[in-house]
Amino acid sequence: MVEIVGIRKASEIAETQTKSNKVVPPGKLELAIKISEMPTPRTVKNGWQEFEVDCDGMIFTATVKPKVWKKLTTAEETYPMWVAAITGKLGVKTKKGFVLENPAIQVFEKKPKPVLEDQASEEKTPAATEASR
Repeated sequence: MVEIVGIRKASEIAETQTKSNKVVPPGKLELAIKISEMPTPRTVKNGWQEFEVDCDGMIFTATVKPKVWKKLTTAEETYPMWVAAITGKLGVKTKKGFVLENPAIQVFEKKPKPVLEDQASEEKTPAATEASR
């Protein structure tokens, strides 16, 4: 479990850098959540959809525009198997987890892995092997 002890502003970090002479480069924290099942949405203002994703017990809440939500519904209808990558910034802490700010969704069709020849030959029955001789 991750516990956030404290968050400092960039100006506070700059003051710390001058005191300790250590250079702390600025970074950008972005999260990527992968899902393969359709989440249950709640409609909020102007048709926006809000949904939750459970990531190892930590609940992330995302709110997306109808156009972005349509990517998920289209994948559910079109592909037999799919994976969606939901990216965004870590937002405010909630009782159950965190809010995912500025979420974006990319959907990919998931294709079954091809059977390798070694596995295919092992799966043949002895009768099928004798018949092919």
